Amino acid sequence: MSEEQNNMEAKDVIDVEQILKLLPHRYPFLLVDRVIDYKLGEYLIALKNVTFNEPHFNGHFPKHPVMPGVLIIEAMAQASGILSRLAIGELKDEDEIFYLAKVDNAKFSRPIVPGDQVLLHTSIKRKMRNMVKYECKATVDGKVVAKAELLCASK
Repeated sequence: MSEEQNNMEAKDVIDVEQILKLLPHRYPFLLVDRVIDYKLGEYLIALKNVTFNEPHFNGHFPKHPVMPGVLIIEAMAQASGILSRLAIGELKDEDEIFYLAKVDNAKFSRPIVPGDQVLLHTSIKRKMRNMVKYECKATVDGKVVAKAELLCASK
């Protein structure tokens, strides 16, 4: 394990600058603002602050802004990608990417709107060769607003 990984594990908070080293996503598609807790190889909790100036709110929906379900799934997938990348280290090769391969049992129980602070909870359910299955949920104010099982595969 590198010294930087030891430092990240010691403080248990990963800021956006470190996230940019772990994920290939960039504005406007980076959907994780901070990691607030994790245990290598087991679970991760990340934070997404939802703001009105995000580009998807212009059309989804103009008079009633709601975060699209596909972006909620993507945010959970990015949090899951960070969990897996932490064990590997920094993203040095752009070809090292985890792709979302499958979504199972997705359920949305309430809309996410501007002003919400979303906690993205992800845990590793199973590892298979170059794939990892995650159990994910998104919460706002302690209430589950979305959940899904995600399968991600590395290239």
